This record gives sequence, C-alpha cells and structure tokens, in this order.
Amino acid sequence: MRYILLIVVSFINFSLFSQNIEDDFEGNGTIDAWVGDDCNLDSSYSNPYIEGLNTSTKVLKYNDIGGQYANVRFDTNQNLDLSLKNSFTFKIYVPSSGLTGNQTNKVSLKLQNGSLPQPWTTQSEIIKNISLNEWQEITFDFENDNYINLDPSSPPPITRTDFNRVLIQVNGEDNYDHVEAFVDDFIFEESEGDDDPIFNNLVWSDEFNYSGSVDSNKWHHQVIPIINGSDWANGEQQHYTNRISNSYVNNGSLKIKAIRENYTYNNVTKLYTSARLNSKFAFKYGRVDVRAKLPAEAGTWPAFWTLGANINEIGNYFGNTYGSVGWPNCGEIDIMEQNGWNKTNLIGHLHYSNSNTNSYQNEGGTTYVANSSGEYHIYSLIWTENTIQILLDDVVFFERENTQEIPYDNHHYLLLNIAMGGNLGGAIPSNFNNATMEIDYVRVYEESSLSSSNSTLNELIIYPNPTENSIKVKVPPDLIGTNLKIYSSLGRKLASYTLSSTDSLFDISSFKSGIYFLRFESKLGVYTKEIIKK
Repeated sequence: MRYILLIVVSFINFSLFSQNIEDDFEGNGTIDAWVGDDCNLDSSYSNPYIEGLNTSTKVLKYNDIGGQYANVRFDTNQNLDLSLKNSFTFKIYVPSSGLTGNQTNKVSLKLQNGSLPQPWTTQSEIIKNISLNEWQEITFDFENDNYINLDPSSPPPITRTDFNRVLIQVNGEDNYDHVEAFVDDFIFEESEGDDDPIFNNLVWSDEFNYSGSVDSNKWHHQVIPIINGSDWANGEQQHYTNRISNSYVNNGSLKIKAIRENYTYNNVTKLYTSARLNSKFAFKYGRVDVRAKLPAEAGTWPAFWTLGANINEIGNYFGNTYGSVGWPNCGEIDIMEQNGWNKTNLIGHLHYSNSNTNSYQNEGGTTYVANSSGEYHIYSLIWTENTIQILLDDVVFFERENTQEIPYDNHHYLLLNIAMGGNLGGAIPSNFNNATMEIDYVRVYEESSLSSSNSTLNELIIYPNPTENSIKVKVPPDLIGTNLKIYSSLGRKLASYTLSSTDSLFDISSFKSGIYFLRFESKLGVYTKEIIKK
C-alpha cells in the first residue's frame, strides 16, 4: 500500500489541478504580471547571487525605497481554492547591504480579495522569519501554519474561496525603511505535509551521555588508509587512530581531536593524528541531525558525511560485508565540510557517478555559518526518494532532485572526522598544536509507518468496501485526532477530516464510481487504504 501512496503523490506534483500558478522569472510561468505597490520591481533581473540554493540566471528584484506599505503582488485568473492546494513556496535572498532601519528580518505572504475597493480588509497573512545574505526557500502553508486574519471574524483561510490576490512583503509595513530583496521560483502547490514523508521516528542516535571511549556498539574506528595502503585521499596528512586521545566522550559530548605528533602506522610516519568514525548503522532515506561545534584552527578539515554502504573501501565497517562498488559509484553526501582557511564558510556536496554517462559529478552549495567553533549549530540532511536537502540550523542551503541517474537509492552510513591539510584543509600553520570538534548528538530519523503487524493498525476498520454512499471508520481511542484525507485515483485531494471519535461516518454519495484512497495521518504514522465506490 505504501507504493500506491507514492504513485498518488507523483500525480499531485504534475499540476492536475486547474490552478497552475508558478513563475521562475526565466519566461516560464503562468502569472500574467507582477505589480509593485509603494516599491519598484523588475521581474526579469539578472541574479546577483548565483550561489547556494539558487543558480538561476534571472530573478525578481524587489526594491522598497521607503514606501510605507511596500509589497509586490499579482492577481489570479480565478479565485483560489485552498481546500485543494494550500501552500506557496519561493526562494528569497535579502542582502544586509540593502537594508535600513532595525526591522525584524521577515517575509509575509498575504491573500486578499482584489475585487473589493479595499482588498486588505479580507486579508489573511502568514509571516516567516528569514536570514540575511543567503538564498533560502520559504513555504507558507495555509492549512498548517499559523495565520493572521486582519478581520478576526473571518473564517480560516482553508475554508475560503474569495481570494484572488497574492502579495509578498519583506520586513513588514507601516515603516519607511529601505529593503532590497530578490525572489525566485514562486509556486502554488499542495501542502508539503501531503507530498513528503515526515521523518519523526528516531531510529538511531548517540547522545554521548557517558564518559570514556566511544560506544563500540555504535561506532567503528576506521584506521586503515585507503590509497596505496599508506595514504588517505586528497593529500591529507594525518593518520587516523582508535586511541582515546583522538576520540573520547566526556561532559555530554563526543570529542574528535586532531593532534600534532609523530605517529607511525604500517611503517609510515606522519606528523598528525586524528579520528575517523563510521556508524555501525546504515539507512535509506531519512533525516540526519548533528549538533556540533567545529574546530577553529587553520589547516583543519572537519566533516559529517555519508557513503553508500556498498562501497568496497578497505577498512570501513561495511566494506567486507556489503562492499561491491568503488567510489564514487556508491554515492557520497557531504552534510558538513569546512575548509581550513575560512571557518565561516559551510559546504554541502554530492559526489557520485552518473549512471547514464558513467562520469564523475560533484555538485553542491555553500552558506555562511557564524561562530562555528564557539556555538553549537545543527547540520542536517533530509533525504527522500525524490529530493536531497542539506540544511544549516533547519534552513535549506542546497537541494537536488533525487533522480534515476544518481546512485542515491541504496543504504548509506555516517562518517565523522577531522582531516588535516589536503585539498580543503590547506596549509597547516607551523604553530598548530591540536584542534577539537565537539559533537553534542547524532540522530537519524525515518518515517513512521503503520504496518500490518502493528496491533493498532489491526484495530483500524473501514467498511463497507466496496460501498455505495458512505464509509464507516472505526479506530481505537489512541487514534482519535487522526487526520483523514480522501484522494481520487489521479491524486486529487477531495476531502479532509479529523477523526473526533472512535466511530465516524463519511458521506461519499456525490463521488463518481471508481477507486479512491484514504490516507490516515496520525501520531503513530501514515497509512493508506484503497476503497471502491460502486
């Protein structure tokens, strides 16, 4: 049944709804015209920040030069039906050099009835905080996000059909401050929660709430060099060891420590030692969170990353058991890399071999990270069947579609290490002594799902099936509050309910004869059931 659900989701993404609203500002869009109120705009402006999440050549430039109510907007050809599609997503970049005043850095998306003399009286608004000097993707979900109705007596936006105007406003209204911003890839779509898996089931972690050696049930020390039996790749200058001096746990965190010292291994002496840990756990799709402080010293190359568990690399935990392909055919995901000469620059990369051309590919993005050594930050990966996202403090700075020509459909394991020197470490200062990376926790989440072996699932009853006019749903008490959504066989969401009791009756007499899908979203996971309407 999981596969049926995935088919439904794929149909949702292909614009089966009548309202296809999008604009990439490259000439490919359905929005007739953007209008600026109290501000200047250019809807085909050369992207001045081709980096990170956005490498498009053209964007919309938003230039508030002091307008009290500055915004940009467009009108739709027909009123929005938020019961079918309810989320607006776009990318935004706000350079700090284009701001005046001390307003909170935020962006609003507002819906109005543009047919009225005073359209703002009908307004519903969602506000999101933003970061400066980086591209970020923001979603405004009028089904699940907190919204503000200008008229408190207005009903929830999800139930309304009078909206035909969409506005974007940066740093609020009723002020005369200046704002320069750039917007790209605007799209009106189904809410994210309907399309993407929710990774809320913690399946593996290390909280490092112990002292001494690293937990050997969870981690493997990789000490064997992989290039010519004596050196690591990329010109790195360290030996990795399993000594407690290079990796240990105390005061609630893992310490990986690079040390300047003469150390001989396999008859090869190097000037530095460090640690490289492999997780004894592999996963396919999910979310990884690593909360850490990074080393500040020049010459260090810290990383949190993954490799396909099918790699035939010598010395890794899975190599002898599962290894069948070389690098980069196995796929590599760099969740966090930092070079040795710029500790405010964060790198997220994919390394792989294109399965169609057998050519090596390296793509990724960078973002700014403040005080990476003095403060904890969270470095994350969200990996689904459809996308790969790399995040800093829950903000996506690199995203890539997960397609058939890239090898990201196999199990991966985690690696934590500090390399010294090499391609990204760079020159090591002569006065280098040691450097430490502190890791507060490592967590891996996967999607919760109900299965036929789940005792709670066995108590979920849907009848009659096939049916003529109605369906009855019976659930145990711990599934009260479950969200039930009904989809057509083409993936169109037809209805949404909340199960408020253990027995519920739903009228589907108006539905045409055919196959429908019931999607149950609960605290225990997601379950989809096919029904037949006679």
